[in-house]
Amino acid sequence: MSTVIPDTSTSAPQVPAAVNKSAPGTEVGNKAPTSNSLWAKKYRGATVEDLDPPPALSCKPHDPISSALMNAYERDYTHLTVVSAETRALLGYLNIPRLKELLKEGKVAETDAVEKAMQKFRRKGRVYTVITMDTPLEELETFFEDNTSGAKQDFAVVTDWSRRFVLGVATKWDLEEFVRRRPA
Repeated sequence: MSTVIPDTSTSAPQVPAAVNKSAPGTEVGNKAPTSNSLWAKKYRGATVEDLDPPPALSCKPHDPISSALMNAYERDYTHLTVVSAETRALLGYLNIPRLKELLKEGKVAETDAVEKAMQKFRRKGRVYTVITMDTPLEELETFFEDNTSGAKQDFAVVTDWSRRFVLGVATKWDLEEFVRRRPA
């Protein structure tokens, strides 16, 4: 299960994110990338934008699980963001592999609302930082491998600098594929 490190403010959406030292308003919690992996040398200045993440696909808390699943299957997505129907604020996400397990175990049904299966972002008591299209891939890798919460992440929500718009979702797999197909 993914852990999200939320912001202490309640005005901005809470998203898992990589550290971005150059992002305005992210002074709290900044740290230099500590990745020593063999991949880091292959990034050569690439950013999240170079991953070409697909647009985020969002659903609403009261949507039926069956609808969310169908949308995820149609686009081959492993994560869907969940946004407020009224404000479009980011509330949490659906991890599709986890959702399949919940369905198989009978803990949720396809007719249940998404809110019954979604993983909510916590909004109090912790700090998180922003990941944008300009975040260096070394920092994204560091986020996936060494999150400050101690839990590994398998995806990050990509937002604009002000965290008002969800632009996409970057996964650990996206990063691995980028390295695999990039010439040495």
